Amino acid sequence: MRKRAVVFGYHNVGVRCLKVLLAAGVDVALVVTHEDSASENIWFESVISLCQSEGIPYVTPADARSPELLARVQAARPDLMFSFYYRHMLPAELLAVAPAFNMHGSLLPEFRGRAPVNWAVLHGATVTGATLHEMTVKPDAGAIVSQMEVPILPDDTAHEVFGKVQVAAEQALWRVLPSLLDGTAPRLHNDLTRGGYFGGRTPEDGRIDWNQPAQQVYNLHRAVAPPYPGAFTDLGGVRYVIQRARLAGTGSGNFGNVSCLGLPPGLTVIDNCIFGVCGDGRMLAISALTADGDPITAEQLKARLAA
Repeated sequence: MRKRAVVFGYHNVGVRCLKVLLAAGVDVALVVTHEDSASENIWFESVISLCQSEGIPYVTPADARSPELLARVQAARPDLMFSFYYRHMLPAELLAVAPAFNMHGSLLPEFRGRAPVNWAVLHGATVTGATLHEMTVKPDAGAIVSQMEVPILPDDTAHEVFGKVQVAAEQALWRVLPSLLDGTAPRLHNDLTRGGYFGGRTPEDGRIDWNQPAQQVYNLHRAVAPPYPGAFTDLGGVRYVIQRARLAGTGSGNFGNVSCLGLPPGLTVIDNCIFGVCGDGRMLAISALTADGDPITAEQLKARLAA
C-alpha cells in the first residue's frame, strides 16, 4: 500500500526532495508552500510550478499556525510529513498529525537555525552537507535520520555550496526513504551540546568592516555574493557592492601585502585594478564592483576616490 505524505516545501531543496518522493511512489496528498515575494530575488526553482505540472494539490497559507491549515493537513490523512526548506516553524498541533521529518542544510548539530549554508561559509567551514532529522517543536533538535557530506572549497561562494547541498539533500533522502516508508529508519543522537543556533540574515549583515583580517572579509563576500545581496561598503553616499573577488596573493609582485604602502583600510585602485585593503594589510582583488547598482571600472573608482 502506498504511503501518503504531506510536504511543506520551498526553494530548490523543496523541488528536488519532492521529486524524490514522487520517484519512490509516495502519494503526495498535499503540498504546503509559499507565494514568492516581490521584494526577493527569486533565483531558485518553484515548488508551485512542480505541483501544477504533477497535479498535486497545494496551499500557500500566510500562517502555519492557522486552524484552517491544521484541518487541511488532518484531512489529507498522511502517514508521514516532510519539511523541505519550508520557512515557517510548524506548531506542535501540526507535528502531532503524523511522524514529521525536516531536511536541514548543514551537518547537524552544526549550524542549526536559519541560513545554514551562508553561516558555514562565513565561519570558514571546510565541510557541510544535508541532514534529514525528526521534527520537534524546538528547531533542528530531533534525532538524525540521514546525512550527506559535501566539501566547501576555499573559493566557493554560498551559492556554489548551496548547489552541492541541494544534491546532498536529494541523496540523503533517497538513501533512507525505503526504511522510512517501512518504519525501520535509524534514529541517531543529535548532540545539542555541539554546534549552535544561528539566526536569519538581512542585507545589512553584508556591511564590510575593512579593519577585519582579509580572510574574514573574504569569507563575508563568499557568504553573501550574488545571487544574495552582496558584501558592501558605503563611501561618499554611494553603496559599493562586491560582485566578484579573490584573496590577493602573498608576494609583493601581486600586491599580497600592501601595509608598506601606507594605504588605509577600504577600497583603493592600484595599477588600474580595484582592491579592498583589510586590517591585516592583506587585500581582496575585486574583479567586479557596482556603485549604487551600476558596474564601475577601476578608472571611474579612482576618479571618485580622488575627488
